[in-house]
Amino acid sequence: MTPRQRDTEEWHAVCRLDQLEVERGATALVHGQAVAIFKMPDETVYALGNHDPFAKASMIAKGIVGRRGDVPFVASPLHRHGFDLRTGKCLDDVHVSVPAYDVRVVDGVVQIGHRKADAA
Repeated sequence: MTPRQRDTEEWHAVCRLDQLEVERGATALVHGQAVAIFKMPDETVYALGNHDPFAKASMIAKGIVGRRGDVPFVASPLHRHGFDLRTGKCLDDVHVSVPAYDVRVVDGVVQIGHRKADAA
């Protein structure tokens, strides 16, 4: 396997950046997992596991996006627990987190990689 083939297999193209609405979640299946994708006003894109551990349902993408100080977060739609969009860590319960994924945009295409090393 060449480095380019390996790189292509590690990143999954999910949509064009211009298809994402600002601060509105979208979902994609990446590495067999449902992933919630969020675009911020500055066009930074974040990806978290879509499963809400409190509601025990796939609904993180339907949450409300906001900021707590410098921390971009999504509030789960049912119980309103906040999850840091950068790390997946719950801002309201230090014992809970959701997976956070590496994200990049190449030629206007959003690509999702593997779970971040310190993610759930």
